[in-house]
Amino acid sequence: MPRLSAAIRHRIGFKLNGKPVSVEAEPRLLATDALRHGLGATGTHVGCEHGVCGACTILIDGAPARACLTLAVQLEGREVTTVEGLAPAPDRLSVLQAAFRRHHALQCGFCTAGILISLEAFLREQPKPSEQELREVVGGHLCRCTGYTPIIAAALEAAALLRRQPQVLAAESIDV
Repeated sequence: MPRLSAAIRHRIGFKLNGKPVSVEAEPRLLATDALRHGLGATGTHVGCEHGVCGACTILIDGAPARACLTLAVQLEGREVTTVEGLAPAPDRLSVLQAAFRRHHALQCGFCTAGILISLEAFLREQPKPSEQELREVVGGHLCRCTGYTPIIAAALEAAALLRRQPQVLAAESIDV
């Protein structure tokens, strides 16, 4: 990466949910701000701004990352997925999102985007998770509404569905 000047804004180019995008950013601009304010990806929520709550979790090159701890310039040339990129189409939900809906695994919804992103990445790596493994994954997210039980139930159901039909990873036929 070239040396950046703090005095000017730099054009940052990357793929966001599969589409090429670019945004101008000062070197100190956080990824959360670039995504939300620069590109309109408002599903990435800003909670604690210290990397603790998990509301801002995104995928960078397939790995979960806290967008509030990531500088926008670090996204240069990367593949970024936000919660908006999980659904296969605007009127359809992913398998995991549909399971969340069926199990009422969200209430206020503030933490949901980050939890979905973390679980999406985990289920790709571990298609047959235990309840304890899932609890560890969601343990990195603060949720004050659900008590986590419906989230775990939804993740277990989604994992079972995905094992039966891996090609459906992002193609659940659920109208919204």
